[in-house]
Formats: sequence, structure tokens, C-alpha cells
Amino acid sequence: MFDAKSFVAGLPNLPGVYRMLAASGEALYVGKAGDLRKRVGWYFQKAAHSPRIRMMLAQVAAVEVTATRSEGEALLLENNLIKSLAPRYNILFRDDKSYPYLMITGHEFPRLGFHRGAKDRRHRYFGPFPHAYAVRQSIQMLQRVFRLRTCEDSVFANRARPCLLYQIGRCTAPCTGKISPRKYAEDVRNAALFLDGREDDVIGGLSGKMQAASEARRYEEAAAYRDQVRALAGVQARQYVESERGVDADVLACAIEGGIACVNLVMIRGGRHVGDRSFFPANAEGAGAAEVLAAFLGQHYLEQPMPGLILTSAELELELPDARIASPARGERRVWLDMALKNAALAIAQRARDRSTQEGRLQMLREALGLPEGAQRIECFDISHTMGEATVASCVVYDRQQMQKAEYRRFNIRDVTPGDDYGAMRQVLARRYARVTAEGGRIPDLILVDGGRGQVAAARESLAELGLNDVAVIGVAKGPERKPGMEELIVESESRALNLPPAHPGLHLILAIRDEAHRFAIVGHRARRAKARTTSALTEIPGIGARRRQALLERFGGLRGVQAAAVDEIAQVEGISRPLAERIYLHLHESPAGS
Repeated sequence: MFDAKSFVAGLPNLPGVYRMLAASGEALYVGKAGDLRKRVGWYFQKAAHSPRIRMMLAQVAAVEVTATRSEGEALLLENNLIKSLAPRYNILFRDDKSYPYLMITGHEFPRLGFHRGAKDRRHRYFGPFPHAYAVRQSIQMLQRVFRLRTCEDSVFANRARPCLLYQIGRCTAPCTGKISPRKYAEDVRNAALFLDGREDDVIGGLSGKMQAASEARRYEEAAAYRDQVRALAGVQARQYVESERGVDADVLACAIEGGIACVNLVMIRGGRHVGDRSFFPANAEGAGAAEVLAAFLGQHYLEQPMPGLILTSAELELELPDARIASPARGERRVWLDMALKNAALAIAQRARDRSTQEGRLQMLREALGLPEGAQRIECFDISHTMGEATVASCVVYDRQQMQKAEYRRFNIRDVTPGDDYGAMRQVLARRYARVTAEGGRIPDLILVDGGRGQVAAARESLAELGLNDVAVIGVAKGPERKPGMEELIVESESRALNLPPAHPGLHLILAIRDEAHRFAIVGHRARRAKARTTSALTEIPGIGARRRQALLERFGGLRGVQAAAVDEIAQVEGISRPLAERIYLHLHESPAGS
């Protein structure tokens, strides 16, 4: 038995992290403390704890502690452990891919672009933005106002005449010398000022130049400046939140309704509202808004950029090293928080509707297939190829009443006779579940395979070799007339075909998952096929290694560009002699790969 009293007595009055463990060694809860003795001791006093904490304490068999030098260090360690251990009683926010940025490159004629991932010192980045749509919307607006290029460098370097964007007034065509470097650099500076929240400075500067051009009777130039001023004024008028100039802030509001907790993050960058995103934590049952927000702050900013100001809808006893946390807010900031709270409530209402719909579909599917009541994880496999070429298998995952895109996987099928779908199915299931079982991962309650009895038999064969004989396997085969909604379900355990009515909610769920697996497989297959065809046509040419192949593709923007180039143009590429250029030209125009 765990002797809490003696354990607490031996703890130091130091900051640190504590881990509550079950008898099996599973981490039940990870927490931080400014004073380990006081914090851990609080749990084992005769205090009125919530049902959630009482349930956790009833399972505690041991407590481990780690002392740290400061509370800030404890916060960092706490959230690293939460991420690695995923304790069942911690409020957990799922990992998400990095936030996107808008990028202005460091070229002579800089390019506007979308960026996600590691940053390059040569370029400037603005953001982050809550989602890709917000970045692309900003790029379109900047194109309309400042007419900066968005084309890739390989395209820019090889233009002979302006593209369509120049014709419709969305680019100044620096690729063909339609604008001077000085004038283009001025547009880039104005775009950067605008992104920094200094649109008034931009409008003032453009207005002054418009006036000067008008007085000098350069009326076309004055009209161009006038159009830019009008466009910028229109953007200002449409801005939903008229914010403090130049401020970078994150606004966090937590709403809890019907057992669903939601944190809405509104992002203010350069004084401009750039969008919002809603997060739904796991293990938040019984937790209050302040507890949910504290968990979000610690986990979210462990890897994401932190603005100088964070506004929260509940007061928190939490300090972050690089940001100021403020609550409650007044005036304009109160408007931001009210908006975030409304967004969170709307997101919860949508989640509740989706959950109701998804639970109904899943329950009907359980009944139709005779699955256990708790069955909820479905994995679906599909095979995609073109006449046996570049075979790719996909695995998509449906769990917790939604598609789990972070768990999707693709498999390049090798050492299988081209076109052998059964062999491909055997291989992908063997590879998938050999790894899952080796890593102690979760086995699905139901496996769907796109195909008929042959695919189902191949899947069952692979599972049997791994000892997974109890997993339900269903084939989704096209019906006799191959009409959508008339699919047959091949129930392997009963050697029969099940035809659910077209309006059956369970069938709708199966088809939605199958279609997602099909989409995911096709995207992977097309990418693999394109890569194979692009490289094979050049690698077959004697004297063309990886470096020369890369130089050719970059110079002409891809294989089609190389095919369209003349011998003299190919010979201008670094490392390509005239005789080699002739061999390249002849190979691409005479061989089937180049046709």
C-alpha cells in the first residue's frame, strides 16, 4: 500500500514535477508545483476533492517527483512528460502540425509565398496564421494591392512573356522587365509595412506620391497610386476587428457545455485579426475553464510561437517567460474575448451535432455487422496503381467519431507482381499490423478493405499469420451494377454478401471511410508515378547523374520544360556540354519515355 503521509513528509519545499502512477506503472497524472511538499500533500489531505480527482487518487500506487531549479523549468518538464506519457487524467490537447506563415523571399524580385516548417534567414516571415486559408487569403489581397509575384523561381527565371496574372492586374511582371527593381522594391516595402500593421503609413506614403505625380501631370502614375490607396482603404473597412496598432496577441476563451470543452484561439497579428481555431481537449470531464486554459497554455506554446500578449477568458495563476497573460479585459480587448467565447460556443454546438450524427451512424453499423457495443475504431485499406505501375496502398483511421488524419499511412508496395491486388493487400496488412503489435499500438475493432472476396481472403491470411484472428474484416465491393450506394459488404466470418439499403446510416459511414481511403491512395500513387516518370526519362541517359538531372529540372521547371527546350538552351545549363545536350534532346524525342 502507498503510504502517502510518510512520502509527503520526505518531499522538499522546492519547485518540481510529480507523476502519479498506477500499480501497473501507468502514468495517471503529471503536474508541476512551486513547492512539491505542499502541492503533493494537498491531494492526500481530507479535502473535498472533485469526483475526477477522487477516482484518480483511488488508483494511485506510487508517486515520483523531479525537483527543478525554477517553476519555469518545471512547466517545461511537465509538458514534455504530458506529451510523451499522455496520462489519462491530464487534460490533453492533440499535437497539430506547425502553423503556416506568409513569406517574402530575399531575392532581387522577392516572391510572396506560403510557408510551413523551418525558416531560412534569407527570407522574411509574417504570422503565424491559424490555418492555410488565412495565408492564401492574405496573399490574394497583397497581389491585388501590391501586385507582387507568386510564381516559383524556376518559372520566373524562364518566362519569355508575361503570364496571365499580369494581364489581369495581379502582377507587375518583373520576370520580363515590366517593372524596375527600384519600383518593385518599393512595393515589397509597402507590403511588409502593411503586414506589420502599419497600413496608415503605407496609405500616407502612397497618397503623397499620388499628389506629387498629379501635380507633375503624370496622370497614369497618379491613377495607379490612387487605385492602391482605394484598395487598401477597402481592406481596412472590411477588417472585422479594428485592433490596437501593431499589437501581436493571442486571445483564448474556454467554453464548456454539455460535457464538451472547447478552447477558441483568436490570433491578432500586426493589429489585424487573421483568424481563429478551435481545440477540443481529451480527458477534460469535470474540469473548469481555468484548468482547461492552463493546460492549453502549457502544451500549446511548448512548440508554437508565443506572442507578447495573451488574453484569457478566466484568471490564471500561471506565468510564461516570454508573454504577459492578462484577464479580465476591458474595452477593445473585451470585444476580442467576447468574440472568442462566441466562437467556442458555436464550435461546441457544431461538435455536438456532428457527434450525434456520427454516433448514430456508428451505432447502426454496429447493429448491422454484429459488432460489440464499444467498437469505434475502424481502419480502411485501398490499393491504387495504373496497370500495375507505382502501386501504393493507403490506410486511413476512423476513431472517436471522426477521421484521424494524423494516423493515416501510405505504403509503397514492392516485390509484388504488378497488378496483383491480392498480394499487395497481404503485404500492406502484414506491414501495418506487424509494426502495430510490435509497438503495442491499438488494434482496430473493424478492418475495411476496398474489394471483394479475394481482397478479404488476402487480408484474413495476413492477420492470421500475426495471430490476429478476432478482428472483424469486411470487404466493400461494388454491386452488380456498380452504382454508388449499391455496394455489397463481404462479411468474411459468415461467407456472405450483405446489402444494406442505400439510405442506411451505417452504409453511409462505411462509404465515407472507403472514399477517404481511395482518395488518400490515389494522391500517393500519382505522386509516386510522377516522380518515377520524371526521373526515369533522364536517368536512362548516359552521363546524366543526380546533380545534372537536378540542374536540368530546376532550369526548365520540370521534365516537360526540358522536353520543350532546344539543344542550344540545354547546352547553356551548367555541366551540360553540347554533345551531351544533343544526346538529351534525341533521347527525349525518340524514346517512349519522352513521348
